[in-house]
Amino acid sequence: MRLRLALCVALACVVPALTGGAALAAQEASPYVPLQHWAMPYVEHLIATGVIADPTPLTRPLRRGDLVRALRAADTVRVSAVTRRTVRLVLTALADRRPAPFYRIEGAVGIAAATHAFRDPLELDRGLPPRRAVRRGFASAGLDLHLTFGPVVLVSHPVVDTRLQFDPDWYGKADNATAFPEAYVSAQWRQGELFFGTLARNWGPSGVQGVLVSDDPYGLDHLHVALGAARVRLQVIAAQLDTRVDATGAPVNRYLSMSRLWIRPPGRWTFALWQAGVWSGVGRQLELWFLNPATWTYIRGSNTGTNVNSFLGFDVERRGTTTAFGQFMLDDIQVSRKSAGDLKPTSYAFTVGAKGRVRRAAVGWQLFYTQVANLTYRNEDDLQVPLYHLLGTGRNFADYDQATFKLSVLARPGLLLEPELTALRQGEGDPRLPHPLVADYPGTATLFQGVVERTVRLALGGHCRLGAFELTGNGGVHLIHNAGHVTGASDTRWLGSIAATYRVSHENALP
Repeated sequence: MRLRLALCVALACVVPALTGGAALAAQEASPYVPLQHWAMPYVEHLIATGVIADPTPLTRPLRRGDLVRALRAADTVRVSAVTRRTVRLVLTALADRRPAPFYRIEGAVGIAAATHAFRDPLELDRGLPPRRAVRRGFASAGLDLHLTFGPVVLVSHPVVDTRLQFDPDWYGKADNATAFPEAYVSAQWRQGELFFGTLARNWGPSGVQGVLVSDDPYGLDHLHVALGAARVRLQVIAAQLDTRVDATGAPVNRYLSMSRLWIRPPGRWTFALWQAGVWSGVGRQLELWFLNPATWTYIRGSNTGTNVNSFLGFDVERRGTTTAFGQFMLDDIQVSRKSAGDLKPTSYAFTVGAKGRVRRAAVGWQLFYTQVANLTYRNEDDLQVPLYHLLGTGRNFADYDQATFKLSVLARPGLLLEPELTALRQGEGDPRLPHPLVADYPGTATLFQGVVERTVRLALGGHCRLGAFELTGNGGVHLIHNAGHVTGASDTRWLGSIAATYRVSHENALP
């Protein structure tokens, strides 16, 4: 903890000195639009249908200022009246009406009812322990505060949500209904950003969960540093994972580092090359050589003689009337087959897909296929897995593949409907299982360990914005074969949720 705070202070002092005070003074900071913000389904629809440009492809969340500029630059002359009014709705909600320095405060209260407490209906009966569906009603209240002054923005968003008490992914114990979805300080300038705090991120194609950086973990505090220009960015993330104990009862410290080179050349393409590592040990600290973005974690671990679980990935997107995208990650591969240890199955993950619009209609579509191997994320050292309180920092599951087709339909201004068809195959592998022994490698599957559970999901989601009121819902049927990984067992499950939220906001200049 002391090392992490010292690193934050050092960077906060050194970076402005290197870039110059004038650059900082010329840059107004902007808060991020969270992935769970009510406006994001509309934003993703507008991007998929080509109404607005994606400010940062392969990267979420978006900065509020960047998104507002994209909305203002939209050519709304050639779109339908429904789309045009939706653009104005989102722009009015997000645009700052006061010059910095200013504050914005938003209060929200809501009620909900659902057949399950977990966030994604596709989690049903998956993971260890399996997620079970239990019908409940929930209530929530939150206060979102933004302070913006010059190049610095401070955000604090406490939320009390009774759903958290029943969510198997939530790690809170004493106060198990209060969370901070966003709580951070960010210093931004023309050549980069220095960030510390909690904010859900997603590296990879938008609308698809990233394979190593996603919105899965609750409250993962991290340090994020970005340097570069508008079309080339170097990003580094460092985080301390939850401390666990080894077989002797000694506390084991665990750390995660990630770095990425993001390139958006003129034209239609965007690329990102990234690498990451997880290391752990009794007394181990945040070892700085793993934070060097100009090296590969695997090589540095080999050179220093330290054990680290390393990952290497590549993301790509080509924008157009039909936008194609992909994400690829290699966890472990054995090239030779000279010893028993070389028989370890390859561990990897990938996603390929496309999105666009249906002719000139206000209808967007997205189709993707994703696959995660059986041993992906796991390591010979069972504590060197990218899990935060047993929740994946990227995907929460392994040993599965999934194909999803989704539409987004603007039925009227502020009313977005999202039909979905998903086919999911889940093996018995899981990131929370112990890594197999060398003697077990011949019987360990690369993909689909044991009996494969097959699920077909037919669903309809909806978002409706009426002034200060927001209504969201999602309902669908799961047709399950080999339910519970029992050969021949079948099940049909109905899952649904509905929520109503009232929001009120105020902003003004800071005194």
